[in-house]
Amino acid sequence: MSGSRLTRWVVAVPMALLALATIYPLVFTTNVAMKTRREYVLDRFSPATSLHLDNIVTAWTSVGMARYFANSLVVVTVSVAVLLLLGSMAGFALSRLRFRGSKALFLGCLAALFVPFQVIMVPLTRVMADSGLIDTYPGLILAYVAQFLPFTVFLMTSYYRTVPAEIVDAARIDGNTTYGVYRRIMLPMGAPALLSVGILNALFCWNDVLISLLMMPSADHRTLMAGVTSLRGQYSDDIPTFASGVLIAAVPVLVVYLFLQRQIADGVTAGSTKG
Repeated sequence: MSGSRLTRWVVAVPMALLALATIYPLVFTTNVAMKTRREYVLDRFSPATSLHLDNIVTAWTSVGMARYFANSLVVVTVSVAVLLLLGSMAGFALSRLRFRGSKALFLGCLAALFVPFQVIMVPLTRVMADSGLIDTYPGLILAYVAQFLPFTVFLMTSYYRTVPAEIVDAARIDGNTTYGVYRRIMLPMGAPALLSVGILNALFCWNDVLISLLMMPSADHRTLMAGVTSLRGQYSDDIPTFASGVLIAAVPVLVVYLFLQRQIADGVTAGSTKG
């Protein structure tokens, strides 16, 4: 066997095993969701004999997954919109405007990326409680914006620094104000980065459990992932229904990954370019 073929096998085999380890839990969860409770108790590892969709219908209607799904959709949509607006404006200011403290501000955003949420969750919860924002949509949205804004600012600043300065200078010569340069030049040119960062932030917010549990303690306001965690205790004796809830929560994320893989990869590497 030639050296190149051996190298390919050395890379391909671990990657195949990793892919199998990643796909198997989803296949197993789908198989369990298709079973009746009796079939699961008798043999949890055997293939489902038929497409039993009653568990998914029960999880969507009776368990409350539809309400959790709507809550997540509202919170994620508003949070991502605010993050993109603030992140693009801050990225433009830090990359193209020269003002006192701009470098320190950028370094502060960069340093905030290394602060785990567990370090700030107690003071954040107390501030939110004192402000009357616990168990409200604005409170959860503000928490998401505060948590993921440094990441958004960092990536947008790095991307805007790759835009040639001549384009900005030409826009100013044409009579554009600072806001005009941002709206007419930088915002359209930053569309690829905004799309990538928006997808990543949407996934971060959608998959979050800890912040949602802290900000939304009541059952009516829970997001989808927090709702799934509550099913574990409520339906511990009905594993097929619990698996159906997990499947409902996982499907939107899988769809995003399948159709927007390139944009997600671009977003991950957007901040690696040299400014």
